[in-house]
Amino acid sequence: MYPVHDVDAVLLLSLSIASKRRPADLPDIITAIDLAQGTIPSGNKLSDAFARLSAYGLIIEVDGGYTLSADAQQMLASQRKNDDTAKKMYRLKEHLADYHLNGEHMTILVHPDLLLAAVETCQKTKTTGRSWLIDKPKAVWIPTKDLVRDRTLLKGKPLPYKRRKP
Repeated sequence: MYPVHDVDAVLLLSLSIASKRRPADLPDIITAIDLAQGTIPSGNKLSDAFARLSAYGLIIEVDGGYTLSADAQQMLASQRKNDDTAKKMYRLKEHLADYHLNGEHMTILVHPDLLLAAVETCQKTKTTGRSWLIDKPKAVWIPTKDLVRDRTLLKGKPLPYKRRKP
C-alpha cells in the first residue's frame, strides 16, 4: 500500500481497540483515536483514511459498524504487546507499506460531517473531573517541636525536660 499516511495507522490501531467485542460505531472509533493518539485528526483526513483502508480491504462494515478484516487483524496480531503507542504505529506503517491489494473491495465512504458529529459526541462525553496526570499537592512538614508546643498549650502544663546523662 503506497503512500502510507499517519492517519491510516492511527485508524487501524484505534479500530483494533474499539471493535474488540462488536463492530464499532463512529463515536467509539473517535474515542479510541483520542485514547491512542491524544489528538483527533480532521474529518477530511479520517474520511480519506476510511476510503483508502476499505479499498484495500482492511476495514469492513458489519451491522452498521466498522471492524477490521482478517488481514488487518493479522497485521495487528504481529505487534508486540509491550511496545508503546509510537512504536506500534511505526511498525504498523511498515506492515501497511508492505501490504499489497488482494482483489477488489467495496470502498466505505464516510462523510466528514458524520465524523465531526462523532467528534462532538466524544468531547461531550469526556469527564471534566480531576486530571490524574497532575501531581498531588505535597504535604507540609511540621517539625515535632511545634507539635509538642501545641500539645502543651492544650493541656496547660509544660513537658518535663530530659536531662542528659554524662
